[in-house]
Amino acid sequence: MSDEKAKETDFDMQPVETKPPRKYRKGSKYDIVLETFIKGSNDLVKIQIVEKDANYIRTQLTKRIVATKLTDKIAVSVVNETCYLEKVKPETKEKKGKPHPKEKKDEPEQPVIPLK
Repeated sequence: MSDEKAKETDFDMQPVETKPPRKYRKGSKYDIVLETFIKGSNDLVKIQIVEKDANYIRTQLTKRIVATKLTDKIAVSVVNETCYLEKVKPETKEKKGKPHPKEKKDEPEQPVIPLK
């Protein structure tokens, strides 16, 4: 490198013995969103975060919901480019209306008869 380029770039270089340990964040910056939602009285809310796409927000919130074991309490979805958080209602044993065709019916299992 020529002396001219070295004079143009102002920098500082110091010898070190070791690199410092990396500091990790405990939790996530999205945890506050989930905590606020759980404590709130609304069952359905629209979430917007500055300069973040709705699908990105859904991905991050889903990761935190799974990591904090809140899948039975909170659901996140995106509809028309908007992210929503919804409190999951506990399922009742008696469902109203017709069962979904792929749902298992509450019928006793048939015994398996071995072939000879």
